Amino acid sequence: MADDNRARLKMLEREVKELRRANEILRKASAYFTMAELERHRR
Repeated sequence: MADDNRARLKMLEREVKELRRANEILRKASAYFTMAELERHRR
């Protein structure tokens, strides 16, 4: 049982790390496209 919990914890930690990385990419992309849209409206 303890080994199962350890394996599950390891898997969840990897998933959290991956989701945080994806979240950061999406946050940066959102900022980029927001700035591009603002620039487009200034013209």
